[in-house]
Amino acid sequence: MKYKLLWEDQFSKDRKPDEKIWNIEVGGTGFGNNEDQFYVNHSKNLFIKDGVLNIVAHKEKHEHCEYTSAKLTTFGKKSIQYGRVEIMAKIPEGKGTWPAIWFLGENKKESGWPLCGEIDLMEHVGKDPKHIHFSLHSKAYNHRLNNHPTFIAYHEDIFKGFHEYAIDWSEDSITFYIDQVKYITFTKQQNATVEQWPFDQKFYLILNLAIGGNWGGAIDDSIFPVSLQIKYVKVYEKSE
Repeated sequence: MKYKLLWEDQFSKDRKPDEKIWNIEVGGTGFGNNEDQFYVNHSKNLFIKDGVLNIVAHKEKHEHCEYTSAKLTTFGKKSIQYGRVEIMAKIPEGKGTWPAIWFLGENKKESGWPLCGEIDLMEHVGKDPKHIHFSLHSKAYNHRLNNHPTFIAYHEDIFKGFHEYAIDWSEDSITFYIDQVKYITFTKQQNATVEQWPFDQKFYLILNLAIGGNWGGAIDDSIFPVSLQIKYVKVYEKSE
């Protein structure tokens, strides 16, 4: 498959994330997972330095939460449908961390989750070190039903430096990679409905570092501050 670059962010300037690409979400609702962090728009939680985007979680009280962190989305600014996505990231280590690189259908506000669809390019929970989770969620197949397509990749050196997480996304499949090594392909069923395969529409990208919650679990307060770091985001479309 041949691709051409559609858009990218190299985080080359020491400043806040580019407003033409990113939204900074603020809130502490638990996000359906009883997460323990409050997402804030503070310079110590979200900044670019030396060509790296830093999403930093702190042990500090903010409103009703005991932890702060940050969350970015491209909703309404940059969309993705088919092609290839490559993201160079360094994940944090420590119990209670839950970094994620993921996508939601742009129709989420109208259709709701999980009908809008969700693609999890990278999820990691600190209580389960050296394992990266790849998943798809739809109305018919999602984690609440415990029947969603998912794959757990073991990686011995996952905490050593940066690694590239990528997907190839076509009309009938989504393939997941770490450092250009293929791990799993999830394939569209024949005659699949939108409830089974909602991945035929535009999605937006989300980068966040959650703390605790239903999956993140117990939190080791001695680890803070901890960071999810991103060197680049590259989005490609198919080239004929």
